[in-house]
Amino acid sequence: MFASLWPLIVFAAEFLFRIGLIAFILARRRTARPVANLAWITVILAVPLAGAIGYILVGETRLGRRRIRRHATIRGRAHEPRPLTIDDARAMQPTIEPAQRPLAMLAESVGGNRALGGHEIDLIGEAGAYIDALVADIDRAERLCHLLFYVYLGDRSGRRVADALERAVERGVTCRLLVDAVGSRPFLRSNLREDLQHAGVRVVAALPTNALRALFARLDLRNHRKIAVIDGATAYVGSHNIADPEFATKPRFAPWIDASARVRGPLVRDLHELFVEDWYMDTGESLDAECAVATPIVSEGMTAQVMGTGPNSYNAALKQLCVTALHAAREEIILTTPYFVPDEAMVTALCTAARRGVKTMLVLPQRNDSPLVAAASRSHYQTLLDAGVRLHEFEAGLLHAKTLTLDRAMALISTANLDRRSFELNFEVSMVVYDTDFASQLRFLQSSYLARSRRVDRRAWGRRAWTKRVRDNAAGTLSPLL
Repeated sequence: MFASLWPLIVFAAEFLFRIGLIAFILARRRTARPVANLAWITVILAVPLAGAIGYILVGETRLGRRRIRRHATIRGRAHEPRPLTIDDARAMQPTIEPAQRPLAMLAESVGGNRALGGHEIDLIGEAGAYIDALVADIDRAERLCHLLFYVYLGDRSGRRVADALERAVERGVTCRLLVDAVGSRPFLRSNLREDLQHAGVRVVAALPTNALRALFARLDLRNHRKIAVIDGATAYVGSHNIADPEFATKPRFAPWIDASARVRGPLVRDLHELFVEDWYMDTGESLDAECAVATPIVSEGMTAQVMGTGPNSYNAALKQLCVTALHAAREEIILTTPYFVPDEAMVTALCTAARRGVKTMLVLPQRNDSPLVAAASRSHYQTLLDAGVRLHEFEAGLLHAKTLTLDRAMALISTANLDRRSFELNFEVSMVVYDTDFASQLRFLQSSYLARSRRVDRRAWGRRAWTKRVRDNAAGTLSPLL
């Protein structure tokens, strides 16, 4: 008799567990993601046991207590401001158009870093040119080379950078390399890593994954930043990884097209502090003294601002900046991103801009290395096209550049994609440049993307087969979880 009740007992226990998990979701203090919460509740109810396990593994933004404590420690340390001459102080005063000042204030309030003048910023749109410039700066290094990348491959580019780091160590330069444990897994298991360590380069895996860590932290929280700092005087930021354009791990989508910037000026210190924070979180080693170097200040230089976002900080900052920028546009918006899984606020901002007469262009790759993300992106096409957004699909490879230009006056270069993972989960870094010359250069690069793209026709898109619409819309329903 009792044995026959076991199925009912198991069923009731599992059902009560799901109800309890849903109650936990609804009782959380952090309610900034109601759409995601609703999606998780639906999955938990619709998919017994598997839905609950999925939520436990990846539903909560759990960084791990040790890393949270370390981040609080390193952020709580006040770095000494550099002494400034009158000329330097004058050069660092930001020059921002009145229409852009609210954006700079928003970025400072949510990101923590001020907009500063005094920068020399060079745009780099080719992978070969990026590696050439980075290797040349490493070869000129006299004190330190700090590199942080999501992907480091052992291809030609990876070996060139590794050789430059080894040469730097031989000259007495301190070299540290921090790479994401998932994005750079093949490199971390390679002979190239062993060679670098044997030569004296400190190589560390960021956010390592293992079964034990899954009990305390979410494994798919990744360090997606790409930062290089040379001697505390020159820095690189953008979407380039240390990899050839052929991208050996996913060659059928090649070439990968990126955009980055080489920076000299006060923001080098802001970028360096992000590296120092990330290094400390994964090693416990303080590098505060490394940030004491005086960065060069360029007379009559550009005004720019850095935003570092991630699960250990106010990670909605970048999304808020982008949405506000779209609402502030007066004439033209050009956005490029490889992964487009927007929330309702982003879609509304794009549609509103187009409907009020702003020339709004969105450039996405025609072939995406993530079929699910590509389908979720296409679920938004019809809404955007109906509002007048000009959608273009890049046909000459995987457009990996994450860029925004606004009215040819403001430019954004980022490591973050226009999706919830970048806005809410990953460690990312972005740079906003308030300069018409740089914005024009970036817009020219974006125009080269448009020249190699096919514009999506609204009428033709509306006539697609119903099976494709079902596929894309089904993927779109999962977008809060992507």
